[in-house]
Amino acid sequence: MPRILDYNGQDAERTVTVADIVSLEQQGKQLAQVTASTADESAAAEAAGIEMVVCMAKTVPAVREGSSRVFVTAAIDFDGAVTADELLGDAFAALAAGADAVISARSMACIRRLADEDIPVMGHLGFVPKKSTLYGGVRAVGRTAAEATALWHQFQALEEAGAFAVECELIPARVMAAIRERTNLATISLGSGPHADVMFLFTTDICGEGARAPRHARAYADLASLHEQIANERVRALAAFRADVAAGAFPDETEMAKVTDDELGEFIAALDAEG
Repeated sequence: MPRILDYNGQDAERTVTVADIVSLEQQGKQLAQVTASTADESAAAEAAGIEMVVCMAKTVPAVREGSSRVFVTAAIDFDGAVTADELLGDAFAALAAGADAVISARSMACIRRLADEDIPVMGHLGFVPKKSTLYGGVRAVGRTAAEATALWHQFQALEEAGAFAVECELIPARVMAAIRERTNLATISLGSGPHADVMFLFTTDICGEGARAPRHARAYADLASLHEQIANERVRALAAFRADVAAGAFPDETEMAKVTDDELGEFIAALDAEG
């Protein structure tokens, strides 16, 4: 496992480095990335052999608490930064908190501002959820020759801006394959087929926690049913407690602290004496 010095100059081990990610295609290797927002989720990712996680910038400390080894990418577009300098500040803060890279769907000028400071930055191309109204809703991007060509030009611009990797969301698989052959960016596929350096799915989709799974996702568990079972069992337990209170059945003798007759008698006598 590579040894690095983190952004604070502290010794650390990571599953992979930026250099490893950039060279994946040449190595003929693929990595896996999932989302995490808690220490439990990042610890589970590490235990499962997942190399990379992505999280909101504000949750980096919790994610890093769960795993000191997974490669953590912080999404920095969601904390109110408006200017490129504000975005830069958020990026520095995320790195100081333990992130290894940042991801942004902002302009190429913003990407360049981050890259100029040697911040490992990923872009986000294809379908970008917060820009969905620009595409007329949730849909794949690059299904026509014209749209695929425009998308390719975005890849070129992102590479020129200094990004080292790009999240590729809902791009047709064959378009993604053609682009991957021609870009030096490390590619991360979220619903864009198998021709990428990193395969990415949301932890909630993998674990079957959402009410509606996207078409590109695959559920490997049914935690939603377990959550429902837990919620129902919580209500059942609380209702049983309330019923026992109403019936005078709680607490019973086993659930109360005890005092000996002699000690109680001495206490009562002292109270009477004071009264």
